[in-house]
Amino acid sequence: MTATVATSAAVTAPTAPAAWGQPVAPPAMAAYLDRLGAWRDARRGELDELDRAALSSPDTDLTGDVTLAMALWQAVATRHDDLLEVWDGGRVGPVELARLSVLVWGRTAGVAASTGASLPEACRLSDAVTAQLRRRLALETVSADLAGHLAGLRAAVERIRDLVAAMTPGADRFAGTALLDDLSGRVEDVSARARRGADVGGLVGPLESDVAHAERDLIVGAATRRDDERDLARARAWRPQLVERARAVTLVADECVARVQPSPVLGIPQVDSLGPVPDAPADVDAYLARLEAVERALTRAERAYRAPVAELAGLRGLYEASVAQATARGRDVYPEVSALARFAGQVLDASPVDLPRARALVAAFRDLLAAPVPALPPGGAPPATGTTDVAPGRSS
Repeated sequence: MTATVATSAAVTAPTAPAAWGQPVAPPAMAAYLDRLGAWRDARRGELDELDRAALSSPDTDLTGDVTLAMALWQAVATRHDDLLEVWDGGRVGPVELARLSVLVWGRTAGVAASTGASLPEACRLSDAVTAQLRRRLALETVSADLAGHLAGLRAAVERIRDLVAAMTPGADRFAGTALLDDLSGRVEDVSARARRGADVGGLVGPLESDVAHAERDLIVGAATRRDDERDLARARAWRPQLVERARAVTLVADECVARVQPSPVLGIPQVDSLGPVPDAPADVDAYLARLEAVERALTRAERAYRAPVAELAGLRGLYEASVAQATARGRDVYPEVSALARFAGQVLDASPVDLPRARALVAAFRDLLAAPVPALPPGGAPPATGTTDVAPGRSS
């Protein structure tokens, strides 16, 4: 026995303000938030009734549709809360208005995110899924409101017409046009039969189900195509950036090899080896994954090759500071200080620099300066400072 309960009339999601990439106008946003809040509350009540009816229905295939409807409602409710937080009672400026537009037209969380659906698309999906549930649970008696059912069908066909018109010319649009023609023809046929006084109650239910399925599939398809287009644009913009970065990292690696030994031994990935950006969505996804792998490899290589050069610069700065310290403290007159400073300077002036040796010599030089002042040489006086060069041959 089919479950039937009294239920409130179906609600329809409000029209969203602005468009993708355009800031919203405050008056339009205020009105939209009010209508969206009312839609959210009414839809929740409607879904609760549908859920109760589904629990007592012998149709066990309803679980997936009920779960999807609830998940879509939750995604919209969460985004509505985010909008209210940014809206802050209307205390918004240009930054907040742009953020509100992103929240309305960007991808929503939860189940809608898996399809790439925006907030308006998630609302329309919810309308379509809920309408299908209402039909399957026989929560509406067609004959009691035939005019309303036919008006709803015509409105749904027009929404489908808009979705098909927005499709890129090709096989998908051709199939969408054929589907639209079929559904539109069926709606007109049922309407004509009803005007002639025929009993069309048995035709309206299946037609409503087919229209709801078609609208839902087209909404998901539109969101998927938008994501595919964004991925393709991202890949086409990212590839030349990585080509330039690979050249820059190659220069960093060449500098490291020329100035320091031992230097890292890491390959520099070449983006050209990936080939051009493909067009097929599945191939674009794989290509983006490869670009991401190239970027990670470039980051590792750049860090590896920059580190020795940076350490060399640090050692040279430390050495120069130590020489200046030895001179200021009068330690440069002692032979062991002068000899070690000279030796460390020669190692640092080599090309390429033996980095481990330079590191050890600079450390030894600093340890020597930190040690107690050595005993004076025989005669009771250190050598004359004018005859001692702490680090002869140092390049400027």
